[in-house]
Amino acid sequence: MANCCGHNKNFDGMSDTYRRILWWIIAINASMFVVEMLGGIGGQSQALQADALDFLGDSLTYGLSLWVIGKSISIRSNAALFKGYSLVFMAFLVFAGTIYRLFVLNEPNAMTMGSIAVAALLANLVSVWLLRKYKDGDANVRSVWLCSRNDAIGNVVIILAASGVWLTDQAYIDLAVAGFLALLFLNSAWKIVKQANAEKRQHAEEAIN
Repeated sequence: MANCCGHNKNFDGMSDTYRRILWWIIAINASMFVVEMLGGIGGQSQALQADALDFLGDSLTYGLSLWVIGKSISIRSNAALFKGYSLVFMAFLVFAGTIYRLFVLNEPNAMTMGSIAVAALLANLVSVWLLRKYKDGDANVRSVWLCSRNDAIGNVVIILAASGVWLTDQAYIDLAVAGFLALLFLNSAWKIVKQANAEKRQHAEEAIN
């Protein structure tokens, strides 16, 4: 039972229930990418657009997670590395967009930011709840949990930022949140890459012995 619930750090996702959960989470993330990107563009919010990119990245990487279940340790670790490096790419993409907005600054619509961020938070809380028994496991499984957990944290911060924009009429709050989300991407990437590399080293040592 411990392995099925993901409490074993060697859990590799070999569970029909876990696969079904991934399909649900992929659908949730893909839907929220469309909603948040349209809202971010319409509401001129860099933070919402940054979070929308995260939803898109999660949809793609969760699909990759689903595909590598049952594959060799090497393939699963390489998939986790790919996800880690893709988070680094998204972080720099968000940083670049934030720097651009510093020079071409429009005040975001606080109501749009807040309402869409609340919807995104609810979507991510559903994902976190579905994954609550699978927060441990190999790098591939753990990356899914980390991304969903960080997404929920990011949504809370965006809601706070929307309140700040509404109270102060300052667009810089939105940009600060976008920068925070980029740092969150980098933090998750570091954890995923670190565990994936450790698993590859352990697998190589076991193969030699």
